[in-house]
Amino acid sequence: MTVEELDMRAREILRGNDRGGYTVPTAGLYPYQWNWDSAFAAWGFAQFDVDRAWVELETLFSGQWPNGMVPHILFHKDDPGYFPGPGVWGTDGKGPISSSGISQPPVAASFTRAILKTDRAAGEARLRALYPKMVDWHRWFMSWRSDDGVIFVSHPWEAGRDNCADWDNAMANIDPVGVGEYTRRDTSHVDPEMRPTKDDYDRYIWLVQRGKRLGWDDAAMAQDAPFRVADPTMTFILLRANRDLAAMGRALGEDVSEIEGWIATLEAGVPRLKNPNFQMFDAIDLNTGKRSRVTSNASFLCWYAGIEDDWMRRDLDEAFTVCRYPVPSHDATHPGFNAKRYWRGPTWAIMNALIGIGLAEMGHGEVAERLRRVTGELIAEHGFAEYFNPMTGDPAGGGTFTWTAAVWLAWASPSVGRG
Repeated sequence: MTVEELDMRAREILRGNDRGGYTVPTAGLYPYQWNWDSAFAAWGFAQFDVDRAWVELETLFSGQWPNGMVPHILFHKDDPGYFPGPGVWGTDGKGPISSSGISQPPVAASFTRAILKTDRAAGEARLRALYPKMVDWHRWFMSWRSDDGVIFVSHPWEAGRDNCADWDNAMANIDPVGVGEYTRRDTSHVDPEMRPTKDDYDRYIWLVQRGKRLGWDDAAMAQDAPFRVADPTMTFILLRANRDLAAMGRALGEDVSEIEGWIATLEAGVPRLKNPNFQMFDAIDLNTGKRSRVTSNASFLCWYAGIEDDWMRRDLDEAFTVCRYPVPSHDATHPGFNAKRYWRGPTWAIMNALIGIGLAEMGHGEVAERLRRVTGELIAEHGFAEYFNPMTGDPAGGGTFTWTAAVWLAWASPSVGRG
């Protein structure tokens, strides 16, 4: 296909996954509104329908809980075939819309600021309504997911990188006794070799059942929490999001001193994520102190957060050398690398976009453009899949994927920036 045809196809995917005010990641596999998927969708919509972009974000925040948390799934319409659905989560009464009980990486503020650049005149009014909601959400993260300046996750799904090696130490210490029988939906839509294993999934469900038993009360869940993992994804993305939120607050004439305090706290915490023996940013099981000792694509989000790191530049150069289509979600030279299985190796266009944006902003223009170009070639040659084999480019996971189409329109397409 030509660039123009690919641009048109990406817009068709966004429209096809539109369910009226919110966008599903892809039909069948993911039938609801997912948090960070939705923010990427808004970024994509902004390239050709900016009003629809704002609606996407407004619908996402319509599900915000009174404590400030924005859930990782909003169950707008019941889909009985999906597991785990509303009944498994048991969050009725916690928020205005039936939802899950955990959150996801808060990219919404950063994409809101990006959308404002295309809609400066009308966008201010939309921002004024969203701004306090974003502040409340970020405050929730700083109150309930911060440990001396690093952001931890309470469930692998909260990080958006469900089965990555960063969780292995903590997951191994969970005995999913009593989880019971269940039927997964993902493996009926996608090759099971591309998805998390049943051992992983048993632990995911056990953590959900614990949250339900505790009524999703933040204080109760924090007591003796079995899963507390300091996460590069969350820490870097929230640091970046706080910078963008503060910039938007200043433009609105708001007092941003609280947000500036959050930025300082996270900047001081980032060195904790730096592995002293291997020099990459990796995860820490806060219950045991064990580190994951694996470079993931989240390790390269340092530049997106405004953190310079020469060692990570060397690791990125190696990823380009080893993989035809970097950046892999797991170090491709590591024995645990799996080119097909979800976050154990495949390349994700969304992560490449965030890494590339950070590289460009931190003055690494040449490698940023190289990453943008190779990601564009990957999508052009292999389609708008959920994720891809980094060695061959073979598509994996769900097809006609919203956030891959959004990344194409807003960042990877050769037509971006023309005119």
